[in-house]
Amino acid sequence: MKDTRQIDKCRVCGWLLYKEPLLKYGNMPATAQHLPDKNSLKDDKGVDLVVCQCSGCGLVQLKNGPVSYYKEVIRAAGFSPEMREFRIKQFSDFIKKYSLKGKKIIEIGCGRGEYLSIMSQTGVETHGLEYSKDSVKQCVKNGLNVQAGFIENEKYKTGGAPFDAFFILSFLEHLPNPGEAFKGISNNLKNNAVGIVEVPNFDMILKKKLFSEFATDHLMYFTKDTLITALTLNGFEVLECQVVWHDYIISAVVKKRQKKDLSAFGEHQMKITRELREYAGRFSDKQIAVWGAGHQAFALLSLAGLGDKIRYVVDSAPFKQGKYTPATHVPIVSPDKFFTDSIEAVIIIAGSYSDEVAEIIRLKCKRKINVSIMRGRGLDIIR
Repeated sequence: MKDTRQIDKCRVCGWLLYKEPLLKYGNMPATAQHLPDKNSLKDDKGVDLVVCQCSGCGLVQLKNGPVSYYKEVIRAAGFSPEMREFRIKQFSDFIKKYSLKGKKIIEIGCGRGEYLSIMSQTGVETHGLEYSKDSVKQCVKNGLNVQAGFIENEKYKTGGAPFDAFFILSFLEHLPNPGEAFKGISNNLKNNAVGIVEVPNFDMILKKKLFSEFATDHLMYFTKDTLITALTLNGFEVLECQVVWHDYIISAVVKKRQKKDLSAFGEHQMKITRELREYAGRFSDKQIAVWGAGHQAFALLSLAGLGDKIRYVVDSAPFKQGKYTPATHVPIVSPDKFFTDSIEAVIIIAGSYSDEVAEIIRLKCKRKINVSIMRGRGLDIIR
């Protein structure tokens, strides 16, 4: 039975679909693969196909639910010589470019091993995942390392994981929950793993007005832009994205996104803190001002523990004057206060305005005063 449930939110980003469908087709084939025979003709009924678009990411998709066999990959029995040559070159180039020789790669939704058998010739350790038990048996019979299964969610674990790479070819568009599938794929990959993701090219369908390309089997219709968005939203960096195979396929090479390493921030913070405290130590307490009541100045006062060393913070914005710095509670005053005071030093923390402030101090300040600028690289003592 076909799943007749309809959606109102995008399968990829979760935004609402536009209320008005893009297209409505009546009496469409209920499936593209399970064909009725003479005995089942009386039970075969057409369905209404509702084509919508996401108001957020722009992905065009069916409002309809998936076909009953969406977990299975069903492909043509054979390949043309041209397609075979194309795949051999594509896979070989991929393995060479991303240094995958001898490493483990898995095809998600491998069908009867049509593509997996070609990938196995490129010098990698190939694995396959397929829901159809009959297809798995055929793969194993042909000497392919394939297991039965389907990645439902992020907790799903495949045998042989983690993998160095993966590929999923013309299968993503069938999945009702692509985000969960991507989470599951990602959690079966090594850090820095790469992959090939391919879908039918909706840009070409639009250009050629191929209205008959809509089918219940394909829930989503990706352009290059919406495919890149989908991949980016679901844990992958897109390294390459191009149209291949006579414009029929969008092929993206992706890399598993890694958590950022900000350890250098801690090291730089220690350096800046040391410079600021050493500079402040040259003067008596409360004989130093900071110029600039912005978020960087507030953070540095707090992180460097300078609140008890600073007499006040100078800022030209009237709405800040008379207030105090957050967390460190240093008073904020006007430039007039600074120019009439007897303070010994000033640290300028004013971002791109810092040199302009230093020039103003040079021109307007009648007394001798030590001036330094807090730059990205560290404290710059200018006089």
